[in-house]
Amino acid sequence: MAGYLVFGLASYFQRDFYKMNKYVVAVSGGVDSVVLLDILANQPDNELIVAHFDHGIRKESHKDAEFVASLAKKYGLPFVGKREELGSDASEEKARDQRYAFLRSVAEKHGAKLVTAHHADDVIESIAINLSRGTGWRGLAVLDSDVERPLTDMNKVQTINYAKNHGLKWCEDITNKTDVYLRNRIRRKVADLDEDVKRQLLTLWETQKSIKSDIEKEANKLIGGGPKYSRYFFAHLDDRIGSELLRHITQWRLTRPQRAKALHAIKTFLPGKIYHAGWGIEIHFTSRNFTVKLIK
Repeated sequence: MAGYLVFGLASYFQRDFYKMNKYVVAVSGGVDSVVLLDILANQPDNELIVAHFDHGIRKESHKDAEFVASLAKKYGLPFVGKREELGSDASEEKARDQRYAFLRSVAEKHGAKLVTAHHADDVIESIAINLSRGTGWRGLAVLDSDVERPLTDMNKVQTINYAKNHGLKWCEDITNKTDVYLRNRIRRKVADLDEDVKRQLLTLWETQKSIKSDIEKEANKLIGGGPKYSRYFFAHLDDRIGSELLRHITQWRLTRPQRAKALHAIKTFLPGKIYHAGWGIEIHFTSRNFTVKLIK
């Protein structure tokens, strides 16, 4: 089984549409990311950079950072780490956002692709979380972005077995056992799901990702790459279509209510005005067109 998994991942990274073989590997120190790093480090022609983000949520979290740094040294790889003092009351969302901001900055700096260790059970957990929150169809196309996640063909049991079979060591995050976080509560319920149900959910996930990709392609055909867009065109669209196209233009930053307000501004704002849509997005108006500026 382990040999098959390694072969599968090697094929994954040799696909024609991956033009680079330089990867920033997000390593928390947990078993999944340790397995990912071991597999990638044993593939030929991969240039890897190990990245670790310390949220500062746990007092002892610095030990995880030290462990990952030593792991990078073991493989002869460069290590980049960052610590922030988010505190024990930090939300899951804030912790995730800060982590990805750091990881993306490292990937951008090195001109590399970001790789994370999400596996099949993570996919199902994310779907379950979105369903519990009353998601739209996009909530089923989770973990679909510019980040590469080559372990989604594996489940948690397989990652643990791989680690044990290869004599790997990892850190245990005690926050994974607390009920404070929604994902932990969902995780226990997902673990009890029938394997056939899990397979159906993963098939649905692949289908939704494909639909999402088709929609993005059609959106690009309709509005192009900008930077100017027709106010007249948007003013005569169904609000649902307008919202979807605006989502595409704003690089998925805005929520549905924010997009609704932005569409109203596109229809009503006077030339020369600027609308602040949120999340660092400005919309500038002329009489005929509007331009979206993404402010970092």
